[in-house]
Amino acid sequence: MTGRVKADSFLTLHYRLATADDVEFVSTFDASPATLQLGSGELAPTLEACLEGLTAGDRHVFLLEPEQAFGAHNPQLVQRMARTELPADGKIELLALIEFTAPGGARFAGLVRELDADSALIDFNHPLAGQAIRFEVEVVGIL
Repeated sequence: MTGRVKADSFLTLHYRLATADDVEFVSTFDASPATLQLGSGELAPTLEACLEGLTAGDRHVFLLEPEQAFGAHNPQLVQRMARTELPADGKIELLALIEFTAPGGARFAGLVRELDADSALIDFNHPLAGQAIRFEVEVVGIL
């Protein structure tokens, strides 16, 4: 449990993602720490890059511009869809995440931004796209 975090490290850490004005998106600080393999897609590559070089016990806050975090909000990833095109396995509500399956079997989610009797406006951008991010980490151990 020594050394520095590398691009392929297996580590245990606490982390918190919030907007730059500190609206929390997710946090492990009040729960069990996360254990993850860097480079496996469990964490966005830009966030993983922030961890490189840290050591066990390090706690750091990174302030990231949208381009450094989840990218700019792409208006082409917002689509109006007929309710009949939406997955029928869950009820559709405003601001709900709906999971879709691509023809190749990959799964992806979209956020319901608007909803009316006939259609829904679905946003396929990451929920934090276009926002500056506060990424707080505490490296518990490098395994």
